[in-house]
Amino acid sequence: MAKLKLITDTASDMTLQQAEEAGIELLSFGISLDGKSYQEQRDLSKEEFYDLMAHSDEMPSTSQVTAYVFLELFQRCYQEGYTDLIYVSINASGSATNQNAQQARDMLYEENPDAKSMNIHIIDGGNYTMCYGYPVLKAAEMNKNGASVDEILNYIKDWISKIGVYFTPATLKYVRKSGRLTAVAAFAGEVMGLKPIIRISHGKISAPEKVRGEKNVIPKLTDKILSVMLPGSPYLIMQGINSAQADKAEEILTQKLGYPPVQRVKIGSAVAVNAGYDLVGVAVLEKQD
Repeated sequence: MAKLKLITDTASDMTLQQAEEAGIELLSFGISLDGKSYQEQRDLSKEEFYDLMAHSDEMPSTSQVTAYVFLELFQRCYQEGYTDLIYVSINASGSATNQNAQQARDMLYEENPDAKSMNIHIIDGGNYTMCYGYPVLKAAEMNKNGASVDEILNYIKDWISKIGVYFTPATLKYVRKSGRLTAVAAFAGEVMGLKPIIRISHGKISAPEKVRGEKNVIPKLTDKILSVMLPGSPYLIMQGINSAQADKAEEILTQKLGYPPVQRVKIGSAVAVNAGYDLVGVAVLEKQD
């Protein structure tokens, strides 16, 4: 009989409480700012991180989960008798964390060939925040309800293949400084009163829409969501320090769809470092061509 452990990282924006209640192993990213280092969520809450960013002239940085951390975890899980591990990672094109997990798996199997009896499934979340954290939470429910490992793997992979997030930052300051969102960093419309609606899906970043004027951001964003969303599917609202825009988006989408979001999520360091701590976004399962 299979014994499954689900694993993800704090870039998923899953909270420690959610992970503990669901029996999920949550690995923390490191955060460095003003000469100090923190473990995300364990040493520093999201709200405390926003405050540090707001009062610092420096750009914060995040550090990947190392292969050593993964190796220790994999060794412990093997000793505890797990037959299967599923790790769903932050977007592999934006972090080496997924690669580190693969390296740790290879090291474990090389050092202890008997450990190959424990299947280690490493999945690229292809995105950020609850775009990949939410299906891990649902997978934990499936596991408790007796679903097979294959059924859980298929569910996670199907979700990731369809999920996309659309968001608008209050300022492009952090986008420009980080240099990580290269598809958007060259966007010069801010000086003309334009804001981009940024899309992340399948590990790729684009800016398919532009909005003129603050008051038009939410109507434009929600119209875009309604046009791409798989009918009847769940959606998630993302926000940073300011909840007002997220409140408006939730109100409009709830009214037009007839049901509320499955979650409201506060972004963590992985998104805030590259897009700022004040944004609004919506994650949806997109219609497939």
